[in-house]
Amino acid sequence: MNILYFDCFSGISGDMTVGALVDAGADPESIEKALKSLRFSSEYRLHWEKVVKKGITATKFIVESEKEPHGHRHLDTIIKMIDQAELTDFVKTTALRIFKIIGKAEAGIHGIPLKKVHFHEVGAVDSIIDVVATALAIEQLNPERIVSSAVAVGNGTIHIDHGIYPVPAPATIDILKGIPLKSSDIQGEMTTPTGAGIIAALAQSIGPIPDMQVERIGYGAGTKDWPNQPNVLRVMTGVAPHAG
Repeated sequence: MNILYFDCFSGISGDMTVGALVDAGADPESIEKALKSLRFSSEYRLHWEKVVKKGITATKFIVESEKEPHGHRHLDTIIKMIDQAELTDFVKTTALRIFKIIGKAEAGIHGIPLKKVHFHEVGAVDSIIDVVATALAIEQLNPERIVSSAVAVGNGTIHIDHGIYPVPAPATIDILKGIPLKSSDIQGEMTTPTGAGIIAALAQSIGPIPDMQVERIGYGAGTKDWPNQPNVLRVMTGVAPHAG
């Protein structure tokens, strides 16, 4: 059995996930080619860079995009965009599952129907690309089982579109209900709503590293630098030992 393990000791975000999955063996050129079927109103460019975070070399996934005329997208718009793209059923289903989980959390927080939810940060070009690129990378790596560690979320406050909010942000903590969290003294957002949605949608179980023979290890870099630990997501892929 092929296993993929998310080690979220420094949290998780969309760009960290894509960087880690590519670092673990997913092909960036194939991902970039498939992403071109998403129709955006503005131009964007993708970059894959090697960076060092507290002594660990990691892949940083960067989406450079022009500012769009509209600052948000409704969930229905994102669903339509993904449905109309030239993507496999697996990629569409996986990406939409992540967005619907995030949308359900936002709807509950704001007290509005799911169809009326509109995304600010998560509806931006980079976040949509992060989610779809994650689905494309998972399809390539083709794990039969996905496991995640407890998720580090951070502390303090964060400034988002609605104002100043506590960390973890309301959508993040709502998405992570039922998922074990890892305490941290770091003042800052370690896990984003997109990262939380990825774990909630993909992880079949939460816990320590399962019995597995590790074959590939990938590190995806976050943007910020934490004082006492690397801001990276670690992904391990491998196989379960044969019984008997």
